[in-house]
Amino acid sequence: MESWTIKHFSQANPAGTGQDDVPALLRRVADSIESLGLVKVQDLVMHTEITAGGDWPSLTVYFHDAED
Repeated sequence: MESWTIKHFSQANPAGTGQDDVPALLRRVADSIESLGLVKVQDLVMHTEITAGGDWPSLTVYFHDAED
């Protein structure tokens, strides 16, 4: 049976004003993915935490090195 390990990171906007800004979150995540170099994104999962300051979305990015 073949197996492999997937890497991942989660990212959200800073808490406070603008924490619910999904377009800003997507730009922030895109910048983070580009900084990784050559990777293949396997999946993106969006979560939303409900806080006293309002909704606080985050994205988890699952990826592996492009050479794998």
